[in-house]
Amino acid sequence: MNRERVKRIASTFLASVVVMSMAWQAQAEDAKTHTSMAPLDQYLMADRNAEIALARSAAPESISRDAEVMVLGRHGYETVEKGKNGFVCIVERSWMAPFDDPEFLNPDQRLPLCLNPPAVRSHLPLTLKTTKLTFAGLSKTQIFDGIKAAYGKKELPLPEPGAMCYMMSKQQYFGRKYGNADPHLMFWFPKTDDTFWGAGLHGSPVYVHQYSPQPITEFIISVSKWSDGTDAPKD
Repeated sequence: MNRERVKRIASTFLASVVVMSMAWQAQAEDAKTHTSMAPLDQYLMADRNAEIALARSAAPESISRDAEVMVLGRHGYETVEKGKNGFVCIVERSWMAPFDDPEFLNPDQRLPLCLNPPAVRSHLPLTLKTTKLTFAGLSKTQIFDGIKAAYGKKELPLPEPGAMCYMMSKQQYFGRKYGNADPHLMFWFPKTDDTFWGAGLHGSPVYVHQYSPQPITEFIISVSKWSDGTDAPKD
């Protein structure tokens, strides 16, 4: 076998190893899960005004301009702007993702939403409680158990009738799998049969998420425009 052919074979083999290594690395990244909280600074936004703007971008300006705004600080969420219409705009972090989601506790997530008054009374307490448990340095399992216990003791309310939120921000980011997703509305109910809504069935525009351990059913309906009125990409 001549020297040039040996070189070509070696070069081809090396290229194959590099490609396989990259594929394995990508698979490992996709499978990556976050079982505990990263350093706090990774979840915080350095510019408070930017977080306020991001929170308000969850809903059309006609709603968000008069909403209260909460931002995440070193001791949890705090109100930074008072509102007049009963809505609250807030940027949730990844500890509000489903517990079985590999993006849970991923510091890259930014989930701006605007809660209507029933959701302020019955969903916002869940956000604040989960944030408190996370900031206490608990593991994913301990947070799960803490939320389960809080509902068992009725320390957290069930969703009120009409509880919903807007998630229509172009800047929302759900992590590697879903990216910015699409603009949508979310409706919360005490745990219920999702077939009543036809949710998740072929051709249905209604998606469903059955929370656990929270006794909550969440229905998601995509909308055609972002909060700034521009058209959302079509599939």
